Parts: sequence; structure tokens; C-alpha cells
Amino acid sequence: MDLPFPAMNLILGLLIGVAIVWIARISIAITAKKSKSSDLLIIRNKCKTAFNILIPVISIFISLSYAEESDWTDGLIDIFRVLLIMSSVNFLIRLVYALEAIFLDKYNIDKEDNRKERKIITQLNFMKRVVIVSLVMLGLAVILLSFEEGRKYGQTLLTSAGVASIIIGLAAQKSIANFFAGIQIAFTQPIKIDDAVVVEGEWGWIEEINLTYVVVRIWDWRRLILPITYFIEKPFQNWTRNKGEIIGTVFLHLDYRTPIEPLRAKLSEILKAETKWDGNVDNLQVVDTKEYTVVVRALMSAKNSPTAWDLRCSVREKLINFLQKEYPESLPVQRIQMDHQETK
Repeated sequence: MDLPFPAMNLILGLLIGVAIVWIARISIAITAKKSKSSDLLIIRNKCKTAFNILIPVISIFISLSYAEESDWTDGLIDIFRVLLIMSSVNFLIRLVYALEAIFLDKYNIDKEDNRKERKIITQLNFMKRVVIVSLVMLGLAVILLSFEEGRKYGQTLLTSAGVASIIIGLAAQKSIANFFAGIQIAFTQPIKIDDAVVVEGEWGWIEEINLTYVVVRIWDWRRLILPITYFIEKPFQNWTRNKGEIIGTVFLHLDYRTPIEPLRAKLSEILKAETKWDGNVDNLQVVDTKEYTVVVRALMSAKNSPTAWDLRCSVREKLINFLQKEYPESLPVQRIQMDHQETK
């Protein structure tokens, strides 16, 4: 039966919507308490506000469709049609965030061997952004096509598609390249979230992978922003591509009188006492000779690049202290030989 005034329909729809929201919230709370499901709680917490808006808007829109026809009714229906589309998109976006949180809750990225987790999180982040952008674009398209003027505007655009497609195509080339580069990175995994990389001469970790750019957190807390296509088109170093373990090096330039065996034994002693050493690689070699010095290289392994850096610094310091105390003659010096000719 038609209700006489749009205002009454609006109020009735609002009351019904609020009642449905309260019933749904009580039902979800009871279900979550019985099942003790963290997933349901995550969905409730992430989608609560969006759900509280969506249900009354749906209820009001349906109620207004039964009101008597008038300019007021038509205007309100148009307004709530737009609100319905916007609130639906908002709810779906919040649902995407909830699903992401459920997945993240099942994967612990803080553990030592987290390659699998970082791979999944990288793919999840990219897919989330693609879905959100798609939902927003779809919502705008539906709003535009909901009105006669919007449909006419769409037909006008199609009429001039010849010129427009060329202009848009040229303007969108870079964006399309970025989009497909993002898909390639998400599924072929040249980089993952929290990978240790060396790019543009800077060492750091992959902090964010967005649709068009990547954020690298440099070791001194600076941020290096690079277009996502950089990691497809240019060479870079990824120290944790397949595993986190890495070999560190320490170079020492020493005098030719340096005894190598005691130095090699000292390296082993230092590493055995180091908690940062993973117990795999322990090696010391003379790798080069210069005019005044020999070049000694110490190799050591660690579970990841930050640990390897700290281990290298510690070993370098202790080896230098050892040489200063036990073999001071091994430190580099320049010799000058003077021949004194006896004069008669």
C-alpha cells in the first residue's frame, strides 16, 4: 500500500533499517561468542560502521519506492540511489580490508624464515589495491549511468571515441605499464615485502609495493621512492630473493710481515664467541697483493643482511684490536731505505 507522504516513508525506512542493524549486531555478537571465531570478530570490527550506514540506506530507498509519485519523491529517490551505491562500495571496500586482516592474522611475518609469508602478503597487498580501485571505478560508472543525463554524456563520449581513444591511450601508457608491472611483480616475485635490496647504490628493505611505485626503507631511515617499472626494467640486488642467509666480508690491508695462520685462528675464535654468526662460513684468505700491503679477506655467514652487517663490524674491530696488541708490525707502514755512501 502506498504511503501518503515521502517524509513518512523516509522515517519508516530509517526506523526499519535501524531495527535490522540492531538485530544483526546482536545476532553476530551471539554467534561470535558461541563459535569463538576470530574471523567473525575481524569482519564485525572492520565492517561495523559501513554496515550501520548501508542497511538504513537500503531500507529508506525501498520505502521511498512505495511512496506517492511527486517531485519530492523523485528527488529523494535519486539522492538515496546515489547514497546506496556509495555505501555499497564503501561496505565492499571495508569487507576487502577485513578479508586482508583475516589472511594476515594467519601468517606471522615476524618469524625468522618468513619467505612464504612475505610472498603471500605481497600478492595480497597488490590484489587488495586492484580490487579497491575497481570497486571505486565501478561505483562511479553505476552512479553516472543511473541518470538520463549521465547516459547521454556516455553516448557523447562514445561518439567522439576516435580522437579521445588516441589521447587517452597516449596519456595512459605509463599507467598501464605500471599496472602490468605490478601484476608481474605480485606473481613472479622479483621483490617481496621486507626483502633486503640494493638499488641506486642504496641498501634497504622493501617497505611498500603500491600500484605505481615502490617504497624502499634505507638503512638510515630515509625512504627511496621508485616507479614500480624500475624493478622490471633495471638491474638491482635482492639479498633475500630465495633465502635470508648471507655471507659477509671483511677486508684488511696489512703489512707483508703479517702472520696469516694466527690471524686465521683468531677469526675462528671470534666467530665461535659471536651470537650473530650462524655457524656455517668461517674463512680467511690472502686475496691480493699491493705495492706496500697484502689484502686479507675474512668471510662469515649470518641469518640475514642486518645481522651480517653487525657481525662484520664486530669482527673487523676485534681483528684490528688483536693485531694492534699481538702483531703491531702487521699494520701497514711505508718503508724508506737510505743508503749512506762512505766518503774518503
